[in-house]
Amino acid sequence: MKKLLLALIACVTLSAHAANSPDLEKVLRQLDAASAKFQSTEADFKWDFYERVVRDTTSQTGELYILRKSGQLEMGAVVKAPGRKILSFHGSALDVYDDSIKQTKHLDAGKDRAQYESFLTLGFGGSGKDLERVWDITFQGYETIDNVQTAKLDLVAKDAATRNNFSHITIWVDPTRGISLKQILETPSHDTRTNIYTNIRYNQKVNTKPYNLPKQ
Repeated sequence: MKKLLLALIACVTLSAHAANSPDLEKVLRQLDAASAKFQSTEADFKWDFYERVVRDTTSQTGELYILRKSGQLEMGAVVKAPGRKILSFHGSALDVYDDSIKQTKHLDAGKDRAQYESFLTLGFGGSGKDLERVWDITFQGYETIDNVQTAKLDLVAKDAATRNNFSHITIWVDPTRGISLKQILETPSHDTRTNIYTNIRYNQKVNTKPYNLPKQ
């Protein structure tokens, strides 16, 4: 469950520091424009968790979607392997269904909804202004991933509590679509989680039925 919740924190919006390089300013303004056009993303994912103490990596694979509806973002994910789990974020509710125990864990974001949304949709549809509000950002150049030119951004949270969970996050984002193709999250103990997104379907109709939580 802990790894799964870290995965949630990994799916989502960015932020930056005001006085930055011209390249970073350009990327942030591109993300502003991309956010205005963003409607949905659906993608395949691979989430790799590396635990430094035991020098072991575990992986999860599946599919996820991010959808803008009535001005708010919702997300859903289905972990297909090694065990089936369903993640759902609608309104202010975050639900995680674990098929192995046939139970759903429910969390109500309440007044922290904006914070949940920013993490759950990190790198998917967020504007440059959103990023500037939450993170100190360093531009680390451009890199090509799957024939897409991405901007590599290193993020350090302005919030101390967030830094206690993640010392920094590096993302490779396509600034023209506002979509992250790769993310690496590092904890203060140097554990890492690497997220890779492929087979990206941008602004296409999303069938949300496969992401529905089972009725209990």
